[in-house]
Amino acid sequence: MSVSDFTSIINQLLPEPHAGLLAGILFGVKTSLDPSLKDALIKTGTLHIIALSGMNITILTAIVETGLLWFFPRKIAALAAIAVIAGFIWFVGPSASIVRAGIMAGIAGIGILLGKPVWALWSWGVAVILMLMIQPLWILDLSFQLSVLASLGMILFGGHPHGAFYHPAKNSAKKDILRFIDSLKNMILVDLRTTLAAQTLTIPLLFFTFGRLSFISPLTNVCIVWTLPIVTVLGFLVSITGYFFLPVGQVFAWFSWVFLEYIIHIITWTSRIPGASVGT
Repeated sequence: MSVSDFTSIINQLLPEPHAGLLAGILFGVKTSLDPSLKDALIKTGTLHIIALSGMNITILTAIVETGLLWFFPRKIAALAAIAVIAGFIWFVGPSASIVRAGIMAGIAGIGILLGKPVWALWSWGVAVILMLMIQPLWILDLSFQLSVLASLGMILFGGHPHGAFYHPAKNSAKKDILRFIDSLKNMILVDLRTTLAAQTLTIPLLFFTFGRLSFISPLTNVCIVWTLPIVTVLGFLVSITGYFFLPVGQVFAWFSWVFLEYIIHIITWTSRIPGASVGT
C-alpha cells in the first residue's frame, strides 16, 4: 500500500480535474493537476491547499483523538495520535511542510502526556531548529519557507476562535435563530482572520517566487476553507475503502465530487474577476 496505489484509486473513481485536486489535497501530489487549475490556484492565492501541511495533521489528530476519547483517557488518545502522525509522515514522505507540522503536533501531544501546556511559539521554534539541524538545505525549500511563515503568522496574528460555534438556545426560536446567525458570522470572521494571519508573512515570498500578488485571496480562501476538512475526510475514505472494495469507494467519491466541484468553481470564478491579481 503506497501513495501511488491510493492516487490510482482516486483516478479510477473521479474525473479530472477533481482527481488531481483531491490527490493534491490528500498527499501533495501535483503531477496530475490540471495546468489551468494550477494557474487559477496561483492567481487566487490558494496554492497551499495542494501542499501537505498542518491541515492534514490537524484533521488526522482530531479524528484519532475524538474517536479514542470515547473509550480511553486523553493521554492514551494523545499517544495514539502521535503514532498516527509519525505513520502518516512515513507514508507520504518527509516533506518539509509536513515534518514541521508533525513536530509541532508531536510536541503538543507530549505536553498532554506530561500534563503541561505547550506554548505554540516555543513549539514552532523547536520544530524549525530541529529541522534545520537535520537538513540545513530545507531552508532553501519553498514549501518549508511557506509552511514556517504561514504557521508563524497564525501564531502571532491568528487569535483564538472564541464564540465561533453554535449552541441552540432553550425555549426561544427567535433567540435560536439570532444565535445561529451570530455564530455563522463569527465562523466567517475566524476563517477570514486565520487566512489573513497565514498570508501576512507569506505574501512577500509568493510575490518574489511567482511574480504575482493576489488581491482576491482572502475572499477565495474564506469561501473554500470550510470544505477542506470535509474533502480530506471523504478523500481518505475514498482511498481506503476503494483500495479494498472499489464500489464502496465510489459511493464516497460521489460525495467528495460535490465539494471538489464547489472548490473548483469558486477558485476558477474568483480567478477571473478583473483585478483579482497583478503580476506575470
